[in-house]
Amino acid sequence: MLDTDSGEESGGAARVAPIDRRFSGREWRSSRYFDFLSQSYLINVRFLTDYVESLELGPLEKERLRFALRQLSDAMSPANFAATNPEALKLVLDTQGQSLTAGLKNLLDDVRKGRISTTDESAFEVGRNLATTPGSVIFENDLMQLIQYRPLTEDVHKRPLVIIPPCINKYYILDLQPENSFIRFCIEQGNTVYMVSWRNILAEQAHYTWDDYLSLGVIKALEIAREVSGIDRLNAIGYCVGGTMLAAVLAILQSKGEDWVESVTFLTALHDFSNAGEITLFIDEPSVAAREKAIGAGGVMPGRELDFVFSVLRANDLVWSYVVNNYLKGRPPAAFDLLHWNADSTNLAGPMYCFYVRNMYLENNLRIPNKLTMLGVPIDLSRVRLPTYVLATREDHIVPWKSAYRTTQLLGGEMRFVLGASGHVAGVVNPAAKNRRSYWINVQFPEDSQAWLDGVREVRGSWWSDWNTWLARFGGAKVKAKKRLGNSRYKPIEPAPGRYVKQRVV
Repeated sequence: MLDTDSGEESGGAARVAPIDRRFSGREWRSSRYFDFLSQSYLINVRFLTDYVESLELGPLEKERLRFALRQLSDAMSPANFAATNPEALKLVLDTQGQSLTAGLKNLLDDVRKGRISTTDESAFEVGRNLATTPGSVIFENDLMQLIQYRPLTEDVHKRPLVIIPPCINKYYILDLQPENSFIRFCIEQGNTVYMVSWRNILAEQAHYTWDDYLSLGVIKALEIAREVSGIDRLNAIGYCVGGTMLAAVLAILQSKGEDWVESVTFLTALHDFSNAGEITLFIDEPSVAAREKAIGAGGVMPGRELDFVFSVLRANDLVWSYVVNNYLKGRPPAAFDLLHWNADSTNLAGPMYCFYVRNMYLENNLRIPNKLTMLGVPIDLSRVRLPTYVLATREDHIVPWKSAYRTTQLLGGEMRFVLGASGHVAGVVNPAAKNRRSYWINVQFPEDSQAWLDGVREVRGSWWSDWNTWLARFGGAKVKAKKRLGNSRYKPIEPAPGRYVKQRVV
């Protein structure tokens, strides 16, 4: 965001205030040359932005031009070049060139890895200090492992909780460290928790389809949790694309008269892709057709490619800030568990990916009753009439909250829609114990999302607490927790987090 500010610098003339951290260092203002350089850059960016906004273009064309301009302007920032970054130049002098040497070493290391380091990867290890909630893998097939977690309370709700995470990322975003683990929070509230851990697809699994992900992943997880717990109906959570898959499965079960689920929670998930954010700028008929030709009948969609797309959507935060820190200043990136997870890519099966992109992002078919057939069943989301909790986040650039709100109009049953603060990941991983941020609620659900927003009430703290109160209504009576995980048919295979989540993209 740019603004104007009158000040004494540059003779008291009006100046463009650099309200971003790229130019917040004292070195940018202490030199007239570098101050002029940063201000000229910001003025030019504002001029080009205003020019793009003045053009008479269609919505999609203008959005693509905005995106292209942002990518170009972010890349051309004077902060990104050693010769025009006064902070980097001062550091070279102060360290007698050591920062430059260290930066070159960091660059060569990243070239060998094929990606920019965004965190100190040596600080974390899955199973050592990430994904450490106690439990066991009680089932595995070629596509997923199912983890059952050990109870942490003497009594538990009789209905278990099954979590379907996105297959596009690894599940441990919900189990980073004990203090910010959503899984641990759920268990501490007296829930028996089951988690799907998707496999990192290799050539041997490259033939799996969308229907396979539903049957071998989502449905199998629900089926096993029901059998192990001895309960007919359970509670389910779907996060991101896991929520898209879960909604489809619920529609299938309803069509078949199968009453397996008591309540459902969707975390930043899309079911109407009318406005699916900037990801859609990468998707059109030629690109999808080319991908279908390449991997639609079998092949691997590399996780590294998906990571690149998500990174350029927020290039200043996820690309250029690390170019400056790692290479120009020669500093190692800080240890940050969330960014370690973000760099832990996951491959997808090509047929599944192509079906998902075409039918959700490109053609938006899921919202149309009976348009799609999955597992031989026409899909009609309006048949899903369950108590439903929908979480969206205000700054989500992957699942825009107004699009997530459309779920309230597509599904039937009792509905609670909560708008959380922050973005797609940080808005979900918001521990109740820290009592940070806010969330907004409104029990009325008009068709227009803005009308819903106009009537909201702000509540300080984490949505976790609100959700926990809501879920308790559907957990059933408390029963004594079982010490033994699994049952005679589904015995523990290995300790959580299991092998699948530890397999990294090479």
